[in-house]
Amino acid sequence: MSDLFQTRLQHLKLSGGLALLSQIQRGIEKEGLRVTPQALIAQTGHPEALGSTLTHRSITTDYSEALLEFITPVCEQVDDTIDYLNDLHLFTLRHMPGEYLWPASIPCRLVAALISVK
Repeated sequence: MSDLFQTRLQHLKLSGGLALLSQIQRGIEKEGLRVTPQALIAQTGHPEALGSTLTHRSITTDYSEALLEFITPVCEQVDDTIDYLNDLHLFTLRHMPGEYLWPASIPCRLVAALISVK
């Protein structure tokens, strides 16, 4: 570890601030694209079983119907946050027959379109 890091850690320890690190709260926002078995972006609408994208507190869409965004509540325990995110993924996958979740917002594969210029 660097000397600067050690110095700051020691300062936290002496000032009683180290205990504050155990009170950190965290939440996760994670995106994933709905894709077909051919690794193409899904063209189907938002699955009804996932609820409204405008009112669901944990599953919404970003700039595209196919781009799901999972939002966990703020938790003190890392395991609680990860468990909640895992449950969101499992619930979503059960309600997306014939589709998969690509684990990023960057497209998996785009179909090239021919554009004619006049």
